[in-house]
Amino acid sequence: MSRYTGPVCKICRREGTKLFLKGHRCYTDKCAIEHRNYAPGQHGQGRVRVSEYRLHLREKQKVRSSYGVSESQFKHYYEMAKRASGQTGETLMILLERRLDNIVYRMGFASSRNEARQLVTHGHFLVNGRKTDIPSFLVKAGDIVEVKEKSKKLATIENALEAGEARGHLEWIEVDKEARKGTVKALPERKDMPMAVEETLIVEYYSK
Repeated sequence: MSRYTGPVCKICRREGTKLFLKGHRCYTDKCAIEHRNYAPGQHGQGRVRVSEYRLHLREKQKVRSSYGVSESQFKHYYEMAKRASGQTGETLMILLERRLDNIVYRMGFASSRNEARQLVTHGHFLVNGRKTDIPSFLVKAGDIVEVKEKSKKLATIENALEAGEARGHLEWIEVDKEARKGTVKALPERKDMPMAVEETLIVEYYSK
């Protein structure tokens, strides 16, 4: 399945919530949800029949779109979570949070996960001193993620850091903005993830 390349604001409108796919714009009154909080298309404001399947599907699509992964990748993470100990839904969310592109975004070095994915792919980051250009790389507790020396003055990163205050601070991540370096102090718990999602609906979707 190819990656979606259309207007990302339509995704947020389809899910009826902010997925913060547009970076800093999502924190302003220019956000599409603020003006058109209904599904896109000519029938977007019509009545929608809400079935159990639709609830499960939309919750899965909301999380998948938010983290910017393909359907096959998302299913792979679900299978990994299913084989692991603990609650499958929570483990799934933790696996998605551990992706390097998400960590770069959470640390404030990118204004969106899509931007973070591009920066990682272009080789602007080191993990524990080694160049890592795989967005799906899963970080561990204690890992140090830093901007490569030649990339520290990159305008994209500087702009993201300046605008990153609106996203707040996460306890499980420590960031040194001046050094362009961050440490994953511990793996996140479900309560540490700001995204409002009912992961049990995703588990039920794949369990059928």
